[in-house]
Amino acid sequence: LRSAAGVWGGMVQPGGSLRLSCAADGFSLEGYGVGWFRQTPGKECEGVSVISSGGGSTWFEDSVKGRFTISRDNAKNTVYLQMNSLHPADTGVYYCAAGAHPTIVGSTWYGMEHWGKGTLVTVSS
Repeated sequence: LRSAAGVWGGMVQPGGSLRLSCAADGFSLEGYGVGWFRQTPGKECEGVSVISSGGGSTWFEDSVKGRFTISRDNAKNTVYLQMNSLHPADTGVYYCAAGAHPTIVGSTWYGMEHWGKGTLVTVSS
């Protein structure tokens, strides 16, 4: 999986917006649930948002609800994470991941089989 942060990279000022994209090479994302996870300084990797294989179901971590949206374009084999009203606390490395049957227990996701290398997002003035 390849992830990227917009046209200008992953730096943005507080209150700004950024779109992450996740594209798959060598396999189709159709049939896979796809999620975004982030590693922030001093915290464990956490789920941010997940979209079902058909796109009809989405999940968001509480702190990003109302600010982030997730979508997928199966024709382009790509999943997007639109991040608005960014806070410095959103700074971290964002990973996209895909799984055929991802499941959530509490707030922890299991079953992600393919992982990208991560994209650094920095929210700072």
